[in-house]
Amino acid sequence: MFSFLIVLLLVLGVNTIIWGTAGGMRVLAARLRRRSSSARPGASAAGPGRDEVAILIAAHNEEVVIGRTIAELDKFGPEVSVFVVSDGSSDDTAVIARAHGATVLELNPNRGKAGALVAAIEHFRIAERFEVLLLLDADTHLSAEYFDTGLGEFADPGIVAVAGRASTLFTPSSPTFFGRLLVAYRERVYIAMQYLFKFGQAGRYANVVPIVPGFASMYRTSILKDIDIAAQGLKIEDYNMTFEVHAKRLGRIAFHPHAAIALTQDPDTLFDYVKQVERWNLGFWQTVGRHRFRMRVFWLALSLFIAELLLASVVLVLLLPAITLSVGSSLAEAAGLDPSGIAGGVAGALPPLALLAGLVLPDYLLTVLAAVVSRRAVYLAYGLFFPFFRIVDAVLCLYALGEAVFSSSGGTWKSPSRRPAAEHSAVS
Repeated sequence: MFSFLIVLLLVLGVNTIIWGTAGGMRVLAARLRRRSSSARPGASAAGPGRDEVAILIAAHNEEVVIGRTIAELDKFGPEVSVFVVSDGSSDDTAVIARAHGATVLELNPNRGKAGALVAAIEHFRIAERFEVLLLLDADTHLSAEYFDTGLGEFADPGIVAVAGRASTLFTPSSPTFFGRLLVAYRERVYIAMQYLFKFGQAGRYANVVPIVPGFASMYRTSILKDIDIAAQGLKIEDYNMTFEVHAKRLGRIAFHPHAAIALTQDPDTLFDYVKQVERWNLGFWQTVGRHRFRMRVFWLALSLFIAELLLASVVLVLLLPAITLSVGSSLAEAAGLDPSGIAGGVAGALPPLALLAGLVLPDYLLTVLAAVVSRRAVYLAYGLFFPFFRIVDAVLCLYALGEAVFSSSGGTWKSPSRRPAAEHSAVS
């Protein structure tokens, strides 16, 4: 029972309990406020309009998806301004972007996403011309309600960034079962992290959101001058931009799982998945190493998260060897091949069923949550395979930590392979 509880706690997580509870309290407080405001009706201040938003897409060899992404923005009307910076692309990314009405800057050679963003912000004078900057990935589509639900957060002058809520883009579907399984697992990760972590972390008196994801999030342009977007030696920029907001006390970060929703195309091959997760993890560890610890709530929460992340990753990596050792010891004891009694002691200390249940049960609870939120019952079957991906994630987390400590990297990038949409056709 003790082994089961330890593994269960590490797989489910203390942070999940803390921030899940905080999120529940936010829901309760919102309901109480709605009841109170119904007795005293009054209009709330509006946020910026769509014409005050600059949408900036940094792209590198994205001809397969860039046209569809820009075309999807037509639903927001002609007042939306779309800018594309083609960073060292060797394909038709820039040509397709212009053909779909975007204003395009071409850079050569490849500067990396962060360097491309800085160049575009300066070239297009975004901070001077617009109140809000929306950073959008080339494979990401905004929901129809993105601006209606997200821009209102800026009515609070203390809010300087709105973190987009990530959701998986299921069309076009992966042609393989493994690919669909991998995409479903990524959607479960999104749901678990955003509902059980980020919503609670974004509370007014917490404000400890660790990342404003660069795939579809908004910043007040007034703080861009205070953020070192293209910091040297970082693989990705979004963790560092978020840490800069906290380190320099620029303001609060807003997030709600039903606001500013965007859909992104996730990897459907193990190779692309590993490369993407390794890049994200490396960027996280590099950013943690770049920023010194401060006695503030954000860094205290971050320290707790890191401690639990490392411990859970080690446990997950060692879990399969521990189960194998335990099963082998049990078989040896049953066959009478261990007169010394050592095998029986190992099997008693590491009961295989308890270890396996400690991994599978809490992990499957996350799958049930994802199935309910996404209304996809098929996840209940897919969830039987998800513990494997949890172990892969743990290995990648520890590997990236070692890479961050013992090696350096630049910001140059290579986009993962994309699944072309049926509606897309190349521009001649």
